[in-house]
Order: sequence, then structure tokens, then C-alpha cells
Amino acid sequence: MDRSQKADMVAELKNVFTETSVVVITRNHGLTVAQSTDLRLKMRDAGAQFKVAKNSLALIALEDTRYKPIGDLLKGPTALATSGDPVAAAKVAVDFAKTHDKLEIVGGAMGDTVLDADGIKALAALPSLDELRATIVEHADTIYHPVGTCRMGGDARSVVDAQLRVRGVTGLRVVDASVMPALIGG
Repeated sequence: MDRSQKADMVAELKNVFTETSVVVITRNHGLTVAQSTDLRLKMRDAGAQFKVAKNSLALIALEDTRYKPIGDLLKGPTALATSGDPVAAAKVAVDFAKTHDKLEIVGGAMGDTVLDADGIKALAALPSLDELRATIVEHADTIYHPVGTCRMGGDARSVVDAQLRVRGVTGLRVVDASVMPALIGG
């Protein structure tokens, strides 16, 4: 890897550290190429990334980011799992490590909070953002809007979708249920 490639890698990693909600550090004790590919695909399916990076380059990229304290965890053959969803990367990494003893969860961070391996495992046990959204839709049956409470039927779904967009809730589609009034401030 030449100097310009290293600079590009540092810039890419710094961008990831700036935009991500969680970083999970794993240690590879001999995963096969097929296993690594499988893990990357599972990460991608969950909206996460899994990247092997030279520890020295990752340490440079961590400078001036909120994830700088995890630099102490970058020892040996490590890889970084990251995601915008605070749970996705942790959930995939922990689930994969349960069935592949050659992948070790070292630790990581969620925002400014540094987590050890047990903290990452506890984070992985939480429902993901998509799972929370599905639960809200599954268990709710009414929604408040300026006219009052409505049952989901006819064009009511479009009312719900519009109210969610106004309140900044994205990525949620109402099909045959509504959203709890507390979610939209009712």
C-alpha cells in the first residue's frame, strides 16, 4: 500500500467514524475467506459495514473523533463493524461470533460511551431500530391527528404517513395498523 492509498484509507475511516452510531471491534482468529464473506454479507443486509483495516491507519483516523478512546482496543488482527443504527453492527457481530468461535468480540463504542465485550453483547440484545418500528406498528391501533382519533382504513394510512414525515420519523410505512399517539406527540 503506497502513501496515497494509506491517505485515502485514513480519510475513508475518518468519514466512517464521523458518521457512524456504533463501532464494534472484533478480533479474527482464523476465519476463512468464505466465513468473512458471509459476515460481510450479513452486515450489509443489516445496514452495517465490516472492514479490516491496518491498526496504525485506524488509530490515525480515530484522532479528533468521538471514538478516539477505543484506540487501545486495536491490537492484533482486528476488524471494525460499524452502523448508523446503534444496534445493527453489534447484533450481527455477536450473533456471528456465537456460531464462529474464531471471531472474538473485543469491545467498541456507541457515541462517546466505550463498551467492553459484555457491553457490546448487551447492546446486541436490544431491538434494532427497524424492530422497534415494527413493534410500534404491530401494537398500535389508533393515531391522533388534528381532527381527532381515526381508525386505520381508507386514506387514513396517508394521514399517518404524512404525520410521521412531519415529525421526522422516516423509514416507516404504515400498512394495516397505525402508530401509537405518544410517538407523534398526541
